[in-house]
Amino acid sequence: MQKFKNACKRFWKDENGLQTLEIMLIIAVIVVIALLFRENIMGWINELLDFGEGEIQDFKSNE
Repeated sequence: MQKFKNACKRFWKDENGLQTLEIMLIIAVIVVIALLFRENIMGWINELLDFGEGEIQDFKSNE
């Protein structure tokens, strides 16, 4: 029984691979947020692209 307790304590305190898990969790949260707000994000990006295209057209017409 003592060996099992010691093995559990070592497993709990072992930090190998912990950084990988944290990075994976952060990526998963970012993906979930992107999926939840994808329409808002796409609308915002389209507005930015339309604004940029209009500015380019204005710049070309002034030449």
